[in-house]
Amino acid sequence: MAKAHASFVCQSCGAVYPRWQGKCEACNGWNTIAQEAGAKDSVPAAQRTSRKGRAFRLEPLAGEGEEAPRTPSGIKEFDRVTGGGFVRGSVLLLGGDPGIGKSTLLIEAAATLARAGKRVIYVSGEEAIGQVRMRAARLGLASAKVELAAETNVEDILATLKDAAPPALVVIDSIQTLWTESVESAPGTVTQVRASTQALLRYAKRSGAAVVLIGHVTKDGLIAGPRVVEHMVDAVLHFEGDSGHQFRILRALKNRFGPTDEIGVFEMTGEGLREIENPSALFLSDRHLGSPGTAVFAGIEGTRPLLVEIQALVAPTALGTPRRAAVGIDPNRLSMILAVLEARCGVRLSGHDVYLNVAGGLRIIEPAADLAVAAALVSSLSGAALPGDAVYFGEVSLTGAVRAVPQAAARLKEAGKLGFTRAVLPELGRAEAAEGLKINALATLSALVAEIAARSPRGPRRAADLGFTRDR
Repeated sequence: MAKAHASFVCQSCGAVYPRWQGKCEACNGWNTIAQEAGAKDSVPAAQRTSRKGRAFRLEPLAGEGEEAPRTPSGIKEFDRVTGGGFVRGSVLLLGGDPGIGKSTLLIEAAATLARAGKRVIYVSGEEAIGQVRMRAARLGLASAKVELAAETNVEDILATLKDAAPPALVVIDSIQTLWTESVESAPGTVTQVRASTQALLRYAKRSGAAVVLIGHVTKDGLIAGPRVVEHMVDAVLHFEGDSGHQFRILRALKNRFGPTDEIGVFEMTGEGLREIENPSALFLSDRHLGSPGTAVFAGIEGTRPLLVEIQALVAPTALGTPRRAAVGIDPNRLSMILAVLEARCGVRLSGHDVYLNVAGGLRIIEPAADLAVAAALVSSLSGAALPGDAVYFGEVSLTGAVRAVPQAAARLKEAGKLGFTRAVLPELGRAEAAEGLKINALATLSALVAEIAARSPRGPRRAADLGFTRDR
């Protein structure tokens, strides 16, 4: 009779332990270890035989590389992030918050491929076929010849897929709902997710079909399940956005066949997701000119220049510990900029609450936003509005110096297209300045602080009101 070996597995990282314990030593998570039944031994130990190894051919390092065959999805923003479309024989993992639009994005891609004459299969483990049909009808995709199924058993899914010609695309919604008979754990556990992914990965490599897995996310925004699943698949995409905004950002976290720094921008409407070809104009559409505490940052996402508004609010506080809140930017980066402003530029912020927001729900990760963040903070503190036709970019070092950032010419060119006439940038970026733009090159952050303070309606000499301890 088949035996099942019980083990204790961390539900966050997949680490295995021989006995239960309160803290996982691998990820430092508390109360994340649960007992699971392992894979069953179908062959008794006495009957097992070892197989001799087979020699294989070794290839030289030099040689002509072949580009991976791709199937364009028909959605330009999706193809930009993936590097050109779905790669045959690959497995892609798509994660995102509940209700963000993961199923909507993939059913639109599936319908587009089906209308192009490709065979597409959509397997839902969370919704019935009728619910998927209702969504397709709402999106105007009911006429697309997408083959639907509502199934959670991996063996049944693979038997159905192998029964006919391999499809061009298989969508599994979601991987946490699948279960395989080789594992006795409940669906959604680490063991089940890992075993189900491995079975679908073998099918994709043997058949040449592209498989897309939808994954849930944890409360921390990470894709649920063991981290080993992200290592197994060929690409990991994250669909992010704010529930208070209609914008959605598709970002690649891992991609073996394409770039990992590109983003795709969508707008959620009543008729589905709409591609945004010019995200800069959209993010700046509701900008209020003449308001203190706002600065336009000229950033780069992959190969695409992107202009976005950074908003700051600096308000006096009566609390002993001022509050620091940041949305869309790393809070540690904000703390570093505040420390540089106080230590190197003489700006007193220790008695103020600081709130920072990136408009539109975008998340900025590049350090080139330091100069725009500092400009917005000083503008809010002094009450001096920044020029509405100016863009800012540059990295701030701990010494107060403004460091150069890459692709300055592309940032300035995008700013010129959108009607901006001024640019505040590092001194070393002056050589890449575009024609028609007035350049203000800075060597230190204190020069920018002095310039903004001079425009304050309170007067440049009232240093105490501006929060300055001394001139620097």
